[in-house]
Amino acid sequence: MNKVYASAEEAVADIPDNITLMSGGFGLCGNPENLITALHKKNVKGLTIISNNCGTTELGLGVLLQNKQVKKMVASYVGENKEFERQFLSGELEVELNPQGTLAERIRAGGCGIGGFFTPTGAGTQVAEGKESRIIDGRLHVLETPLKADYAIVHAWKADTWGNLVFHKTARNFSPMMCMAAKVTIVEAEHIVQPGELDPDLVHIPSIFVHRIVQAQNLQKWIERRTVRKKAS
Repeated sequence: MNKVYASAEEAVADIPDNITLMSGGFGLCGNPENLITALHKKNVKGLTIISNNCGTTELGLGVLLQNKQVKKMVASYVGENKEFERQFLSGELEVELNPQGTLAERIRAGGCGIGGFFTPTGAGTQVAEGKESRIIDGRLHVLETPLKADYAIVHAWKADTWGNLVFHKTARNFSPMMCMAAKVTIVEAEHIVQPGELDPDLVHIPSIFVHRIVQAQNLQKWIERRTVRKKAS
């Protein structure tokens, strides 16, 4: 039951080219920094990445994009990354944009075994092109299908060696749903403890959804746009 690996490199060693990867994070908050670096070093190619966004030009998932490791992005926000813009406009990168709530629910549906759901978000727009639509309660809805992945990489605040996870505040973001929607979930945790040390009422994801754990090291915890108030004179 001990799922702890010696390093991030060891935890991603068997990830092949041309897989679908979910990556937790919102902007640069809650990024699995060590695991992204390990994938960059491994130089895995042809990735389809499902994430809220693709980092910035030089940070987060952006390093994989710069290294031409990403074939397709399924995301809800694509700002803050000039290389993303360049690759998309040149036709090098395939992009599937989703309304943010729809992206979250599609991932959740994938993890919960739900075959699809109807939502009014995006109905009657380009988002709905090629999808089934129907009127529900007098309002137009569009059918959205679940998202699943071969692997998920996420950052957790605490994990026990069995794989029970606790996230820290907004760094939780999409990560719990992604743990459920992937065949193999790899977690980097700031603190790794023994089974029984976590309060069961505080566990966000049970161990059944986690397959590999590594100790997070040398975290930068980047901030996209640092904003501070002026000092009082």
